[in-house]
Amino acid sequence: MADSGTRATLWVILASATLTVMAGAILGPIVPAIQSSLGVSESLAGLIITTHGLLIVVVSPVAGAIIDRVGPRRPFILGLTLYAVGGGAGVVIDSFGPLLASRAVLGVGVAFVYTGITVLIYDLYSGQQMDRALGLRSSANSLGAVTWPLVGGALGTLSWQAPFAVYLVALPLGVLAVLTVPETGRGQHSENETDGESGLSGVVAVFRRRPALLSIYLLYFGANALLYSIVVFYPQLLDGLGITSSFLISLYLAANGGAGGISAALYDRLVARISKHALVAVALGLWIVAFAGATVATSALTAIPSVVAFGLGLGLVFPSSFAWIEALAPVDRQGQFSSYLASAGYTGQFLSPVLFGPLVPAFGVRGVFGAAAVVSGASLLALGMVLGRRPETAVRAR
Repeated sequence: MADSGTRATLWVILASATLTVMAGAILGPIVPAIQSSLGVSESLAGLIITTHGLLIVVVSPVAGAIIDRVGPRRPFILGLTLYAVGGGAGVVIDSFGPLLASRAVLGVGVAFVYTGITVLIYDLYSGQQMDRALGLRSSANSLGAVTWPLVGGALGTLSWQAPFAVYLVALPLGVLAVLTVPETGRGQHSENETDGESGLSGVVAVFRRRPALLSIYLLYFGANALLYSIVVFYPQLLDGLGITSSFLISLYLAANGGAGGISAALYDRLVARISKHALVAVALGLWIVAFAGATVATSALTAIPSVVAFGLGLGLVFPSSFAWIEALAPVDRQGQFSSYLASAGYTGQFLSPVLFGPLVPAFGVRGVFGAAAVVSGASLLALGMVLGRRPETAVRAR
């Protein structure tokens, strides 16, 4: 259906993709202001950023099932509306409880937008055009990770509520989606049932037939957990190197996002030449170099290559994961199985500090990156062993 995916539709999809990153990132610079203005503890203020992620994990499978039933267009537009209402509510809310509730609404909106974008790309594009759209989607995510925190920090100088107004950009995007995003035909043909299976038993049956799906979710979980090891702990490493300015720290994180945007934008050209498995192997190799480099960085200059190398790898892993789901999931249940990627990814982000945090008291912050290097190395070894035992896998999901 590549002819249905007009340029305007693609731009709406890509602009919406930046919103899924913005959901939490834009408020990062103003957490201290939220804490002091609402008179709450640091941990409670942090819930304003993390609550939406929990809702994404829980609601994404529901969103995926609905998208398979009615198609992605209407749930996507609904998600943009909920995004604007839940996110923009912070402009007028000035107490903790209602603000937390609005963040829950935002999480529901993100769940529908995230999975809606994925299935729209599956339905509107095919072949190299789909690979290009998936790469550009990941590139847009990286662009959002670079720009939205800077916007939030700038608006936060006006008031702690001002950054919440940016969420309202989802409203004009919703209008543009109504005008440009077509119905894809998904959900209109009941004869495409997966062997008559449904519910939990149907999901289990699919995993039994296609166990590679579990590996993709594990990869996506791990990629997001490693990403947040950078987001959470790299500022501590930089602080130890004498880099304490929040602006300078943001430049390192922006370099990570920018590098990922570049490799993701080139994804369709790269995957046309080598397999997805090879690209993921390259990414894991880059991550080994990145985290090993972080353990020995001794200056502001030597701390740069690590964030760049990790970002380059991330830009290869994310679109590969979505492309594999499109290839392996039953056609009539791609919404459901792609939604599990969202749940896996946000779970990885949430658990990253829990998994890596205990290493800091015992080994220092460099111990976090040493452990991340070991995880990356073990993952590369596991990938090599799997491909060595089952060479047909590389052909089937190339």
